[in-house]
Amino acid sequence: MAEIILHHYSLSTFSEKVRVALGLKGLAWRSVDIPAAPPRPLLAPLTGGYRRVPVLQVGADIYCDTHLILPTLERLFPPPKTPSFYPAGSEGIARGLSFAWDRAMWIPTIGVLAHFIGDNFPPEFVKDRKEGYLGIDISKGAMAPELPMHLQQLHAQNAWLKTALADGRRFLFGDAPSELDLTCYQTLCLMRKNCPPEVDTLAGLVPLLPWYDRVTALGHGRPEPMTEQAAFDVACEAQPVAPTHLQADGDPDGLRAGSSVTITPDDNARVPVSGTLVAASDSEIVIHRRDSRAGDLQIHFPRLGFAVTAA
Repeated sequence: MAEIILHHYSLSTFSEKVRVALGLKGLAWRSVDIPAAPPRPLLAPLTGGYRRVPVLQVGADIYCDTHLILPTLERLFPPPKTPSFYPAGSEGIARGLSFAWDRAMWIPTIGVLAHFIGDNFPPEFVKDRKEGYLGIDISKGAMAPELPMHLQQLHAQNAWLKTALADGRRFLFGDAPSELDLTCYQTLCLMRKNCPPEVDTLAGLVPLLPWYDRVTALGHGRPEPMTEQAAFDVACEAQPVAPTHLQADGDPDGLRAGSSVTITPDDNARVPVSGTLVAASDSEIVIHRRDSRAGDLQIHFPRLGFAVTAA
């Protein structure tokens, strides 16, 4: 199998989820540091224009969104060879609650982050997030009036997390960490790594810190730096691998392999990606694209959180 390549940047909370996932599995991987905002001239051809981060690359196969990247790592590096993201049969619950947590916590977490460090956001970053990604102004001045509401939302979400851990368990499903632990950790990590210590009290994080430290201790695996050009060259020189874990005509909505489809995130950064359907299930869809520079590519998306339409 080709090397694991992760396109990410340090401030990206969703990238942190994948970095810790790679740590949990103890994997070696290539780290491609990309800009926090487009243009990304060597990544965009690989993703068909999809602009969210992180992106996982394995040869000429491109995996988008953490809700597919983690199940993909589980499939490529299954237990017992590596620790599972889904201990004690928790996959369905862990994946469903991870999606709900991400949707609920993303904006309020940014609100708290902006309260503390929003004055340091570069203007071009703020402009991009307003016009091309979130559709809202994340500058400190714009977010300040919403801080009380954002804190209410964080306290309410963290309340169930505290309840789940109140019996002294090490992680949410017992002694072993899961995808849900990594998901809940990522948003707390964004605040704790970038805000002053008082964020722990302000956001009600203090009771969660022993659990937080256990997740932090998983580390990031064994990353090795890689340039954007080198990652692009890998894709150019590789061929996509047939997705044997999916059926060619397994789409639950009746789309057939070989048909033209468009895939678009249904919440933010709604950049459509078009291609030819290769295979699908109720949890994943794979399309083929031929890029004039990168050659043949397969781009993988989760079904949850994305709209798929016939082109």
